[in-house]
Amino acid sequence: MADIIKTIPRCSDELLEQYQGQASATVHEAMGRRGALDPAIKPLDRSMRLAGRAFTVKCHTGDNLMLIKAISMAQKGDVIVADMGNAVANGPFGEVLAVECVTKGLAGLIFNCAVRDSREIIELGLPVFSAQICISGTAKATLGTINHPISCGGVIVSPGDIIVADADGVVAVPLDEAPSVLQAANARTEKEAAVMKRLRAGESLFDIYGYQKVLDSLNCTEEK
Repeated sequence: MADIIKTIPRCSDELLEQYQGQASATVHEAMGRRGALDPAIKPLDRSMRLAGRAFTVKCHTGDNLMLIKAISMAQKGDVIVADMGNAVANGPFGEVLAVECVTKGLAGLIFNCAVRDSREIIELGLPVFSAQICISGTAKATLGTINHPISCGGVIVSPGDIIVADADGVVAVPLDEAPSVLQAANARTEKEAAVMKRLRAGESLFDIYGYQKVLDSLNCTEEK
């Protein structure tokens, strides 16, 4: 198989648009509490959020050659999801590459390592999620892969999967599950809205969900 795969599965623009604004936690819960990347991976700024198609790249530790190639290939609305190897304290991405990403209209980037030029990236308005911030540079000399399944943040991500990320974290939705997960996420959002309406009216979450039955099943005793 080729190191670099150019053609990847892509969901419809309509489906992707419906994922815009979805909360990462809601999608994670709707998917059976699956798909959440390592919580160490957080946005450079809490206001950052994204939803887009995964464009995957795997680089050798301390090398960003394949990342540069992947960015040159990615299309508008894609999310670069990068496995940058085992060393978290590397900064393979900074302002220069961020300018290219913004110009191309990429939805954002997800890294299991550090990035640098964080202030400049924030000012550009590019959603970037990383495990750390670090000034250490990288080489450009070693092969990796592009658009193969990768492991990022402890989750297998395949090209074309839908990535949803916000201040709470990052979740990857397998492409073949995307329609059903979206339906479940919307249903969960509607249900929570109804519950919050009842809470504002003075009810208790404990009573609404009938948690007394759980305590009773655990033989919980209360002071008389």
